[in-house]
Amino acid sequence: MFTRLFKKTKARPPARSPDDCVVWAVGDIHGRSDLSGPLIAAIRADLMNSPVSRKVIVFLGDHVDRGPDSRGVLDQIVAVIADPALEVHTLRGNHEERMEAFLDQPDLGPGWCDYGGREALMSYGVVPPVMKGDAEGWAAASTALRDALPDSHVRLLKNQASSVAIGDYFFAHAGARPGVALEDQSPDDLMWIRQPFLESTAVFDKVVVHGHTPTDTVESDARRIGVDTGAYGTNILSAVRLEGETRAVLQATGRGASVRVSALAPLAT
Repeated sequence: MFTRLFKKTKARPPARSPDDCVVWAVGDIHGRSDLSGPLIAAIRADLMNSPVSRKVIVFLGDHVDRGPDSRGVLDQIVAVIADPALEVHTLRGNHEERMEAFLDQPDLGPGWCDYGGREALMSYGVVPPVMKGDAEGWAAASTALRDALPDSHVRLLKNQASSVAIGDYFFAHAGARPGVALEDQSPDDLMWIRQPFLESTAVFDKVVVHGHTPTDTVESDARRIGVDTGAYGTNILSAVRLEGETRAVLQATGRGASVRVSALAPLAT
């Protein structure tokens, strides 16, 4: 009786990527093409030199806004997608969602620009109205952005997913709602959730890899991996490498011509 009542729960084995596979997850870029360019180059070099047959890059969302070159970042991602040797997943962050929404709802422009959209518009040569109440101006800016978006950027934005599962890992922009199965998560939670996910101790059936909430360092444990290190403000863009049970972090740091890429550093599992 007592043996049955107090039997210990068997610990879950460490999360693993699929066999013969390397997965890279890139955190929130936010228009910092000066950081993402060198980081993506280092990731592609690593994958080119890896003997595995499945080579995956997951962009965790919030590619745009805040930083000065959203257009350049999307150009970089489009180039990665075009490489037939790579399996590339782009996830929709809340900032991409707002950018897409502005194309159909110009009245969202003032709110979008309050948290980074102004810089995104400027990167496409679109000057936003000075006055928040300038309805005609915002309509014109929306049309100008639509006209300025290359077809490749339109396809990228349209084809973004809310999440992707690879091996024992589940990738989403913001996280996942505790108490809800990963396959049943709402797109809004996957893009926007913060404290209910971050403060919970509930363990999902996969380790959640996410961005959205900036932290000083990449956070890694048995429940989640947080990859957003606030690139637009800290000058630190992070990516995580997953192979088998191992995790490692790579970072691009600095600004402009002084950006450097660090050596791979191991992460906790």
